[in-house]
Amino acid sequence: MTYKEEFIEYLIECDALKFGEFQLKSGRIAPYFINTGMFDTGRKIKKLGQFYARAIQDHFSTDFDGIYGPAYKGIPLCISAAQALADSGMDKGYVFNRKEAKTYADKSVIVGMPLTSETRLILVDDVITSGKAIRESLDILKACSNPKVCGIIISVNRQEKGNTDKNALKEVEEILGIPIHAIVTITDIKTCLHNKKINGQILIDDQMLAKINNYLETYGAA
Repeated sequence: MTYKEEFIEYLIECDALKFGEFQLKSGRIAPYFINTGMFDTGRKIKKLGQFYARAIQDHFSTDFDGIYGPAYKGIPLCISAAQALADSGMDKGYVFNRKEAKTYADKSVIVGMPLTSETRLILVDDVITSGKAIRESLDILKACSNPKVCGIIISVNRQEKGNTDKNALKEVEEILGIPIHAIVTITDIKTCLHNKKINGQILIDDQMLAKINNYLETYGAA
């Protein structure tokens, strides 16, 4: 089993991947929903960090200095990913931002490793929709010594259209000029789970697969 397949099954184990009918923030009615807030114990977040670390190693090798996680969901992601990298012999820094500025002692808006204009960071987050949160993160970093963000890792690429007919991730990637990679895509999830029993249950049978495919015919963009 590949680590991508392991990750998909782990999403299900943690109840972070559901199938049914869900209204998204965009107003779309989707047959699946991803909620990475379900990684809510030490064991779960530790293992999640291991998947992020694998993806980072796959796409960026060792050519970076640290991992940045935007508040709030990115904070446990950057720490757990940095721990997982250290366990594999790659000791990198981590850094995250504060949502609220401190008015005493250390007033920096970031916490973690020191940054310079030469620092190379990998940004980790759960998902990307419009890219607004990512742009806010880049603005924060520009004001904090302007380190270079070399790449972005997220959990799942929904492979949906953004504001144009392009894949939302590709849109953001082109606007920012930063490569974005996901641990898995919706295509990976479909392929892995179709008619496969997980804990005695088939989550994507032929009927659910048809619903997902119909949804992607309307909103999908590879």
